[in-house]
Amino acid sequence: MIQAHCLTKDFDGFIAVNKLSLSVSAGEILALLGPNGAGKTTTVRMLAAILRPTDGEARVAGFNVLTESGEVRQSVGLLTEDPGLYLRMRGKEYLSFFGRIYGLDEETIAERSHALLKSFGMLEAQDRRMGEYSKGMKQKMALARAMLHDPRVLLLDEPTSAMDPHSAKLVRDAILSLRDQRRAFLVCTHNLAEAEILADRIAIIRAGEIVAMGTPRELKQDLLGPPIMEIRLNGSSQDAPVVVERFARLLEIEERRLLYETETPHSTNPRILRALAEAGVEVITLSEVEQSLESVYLQAVGEA
Repeated sequence: MIQAHCLTKDFDGFIAVNKLSLSVSAGEILALLGPNGAGKTTTVRMLAAILRPTDGEARVAGFNVLTESGEVRQSVGLLTEDPGLYLRMRGKEYLSFFGRIYGLDEETIAERSHALLKSFGMLEAQDRRMGEYSKGMKQKMALARAMLHDPRVLLLDEPTSAMDPHSAKLVRDAILSLRDQRRAFLVCTHNLAEAEILADRIAIIRAGEIVAMGTPRELKQDLLGPPIMEIRLNGSSQDAPVVVERFARLLEIEERRLLYETETPHSTNPRILRALAEAGVEVITLSEVEQSLESVYLQAVGEA
């Protein structure tokens, strides 16, 4: 649904995006993470056929962003970081206005507007002027506009910016429900927890280049090393460290707690448990230590 190859944007000598390649399949959410100025918004604008690439190529919903820009714009739902709402219009009027621009009939506009406003908890605000909305309400209205024409591809730049936790969850739930309908999403976000909740894969961009890409688990393993396991014991044991060290690399030893790492936890963990049982060591729990996406991100952008 989204395919970009060596996409480049040069602003009079400043390379905002440098030979960027990525793909997003139908039914997939790709989160694009990176610091301010990394090239996320420029990438989204090129994929939406708003900004013309200096070099490279991209196809979105089957259309070429260079030669079929009108078809691309008709096929995507775009949420920009600054949505630019028409603040004197009422919410319902605003969606009706854009529905007509998208070529929808009045019945379809009414049905989709009602469904989207209901899902975002905005029905009671639909007759108010948008200038009276909070920033979070404005963001939800902009997202409803992006989804109104039932696009196959959604390009969302900070979709939950300025929202309270409840509103942010409503938006995340809406995105996930649409993903189930076989759409493709590219989501730019600074919210690492949100990226981990939403994304099937994550791409980390720095200085216009993608420096890491994969599932959250793959990124953690590639950038942070093998999984770290924790064993908690039912009492102290001098034998436990000796047993564990036969199979894995010990990282930390406490009276009733051991940490070790292994490249092959699925085969190594059962062997360790059997050996500990044979040595008479009682194990309360064996679990993987959760490694944070924040650590992955900082490692990838060179700030760790």
